[in-house]
Amino acid sequence: MSSKDQNDAGFTGLEAAIVLIAFVVVAAVFSYVVLGAGFFTTQKAQQTVYSAVGQSSSTLELIGNVYGLNTSATTPSTPMEVDTVNFTLGLAAGATAVDMSKTTMVYSDANSLIPLAGPSGTTAWTALPTNLPTGTNAQWAITADQNSPTGKFTGSLNPNEQYTITVYIPTGIPANDKFNIQISPSIGASISLTRTVPGTVTAVNLLY
Repeated sequence: MSSKDQNDAGFTGLEAAIVLIAFVVVAAVFSYVVLGAGFFTTQKAQQTVYSAVGQSSSTLELIGNVYGLNTSATTPSTPMEVDTVNFTLGLAAGATAVDMSKTTMVYSDANSLIPLAGPSGTTAWTALPTNLPTGTNAQWAITADQNSPTGKFTGSLNPNEQYTITVYIPTGIPANDKFNIQISPSIGASISLTRTVPGTVTAVNLLY
């Protein structure tokens, strides 16, 4: 009887050790799963924050002055209105390249809201698309490229590069009228260009 009792006691201790090891293994696996899920959640949260910052911050910025031109007045009886607006765009500090073929612009004033048709051939820009597309809507095109990192026009606005934008308003903007051009890149917040035509319109006008 004594020998049997001792054998049972030894067997019970072995079972306890096996159960303890099983608990340790299960706890280790569970901890690994929890830590993995935590790391995954942290990475997703970080990506969300970066994405939100990128979308809320302005990618494009206005560089220099904005000019209003009158190109249609040929006689003194013709109303002197601004029919063309010129301005220069660059990238904000720390911003990544912007594909201008995916950028949209909208013109508005007190009486109208007009989407600006982009330049033709935007799907395969290999040269400056300075030709304004035909149509009834106001239109825009890239008319100059400065500081291109590759030495040639690509349609993608890069850091330190500058694009001169020409917007044609077929209806004309009368003297003393205020207008707005909203520029919306595919990534980043939109920027607004709000200016007022001076009381006396000449061939070239500095807009404030």
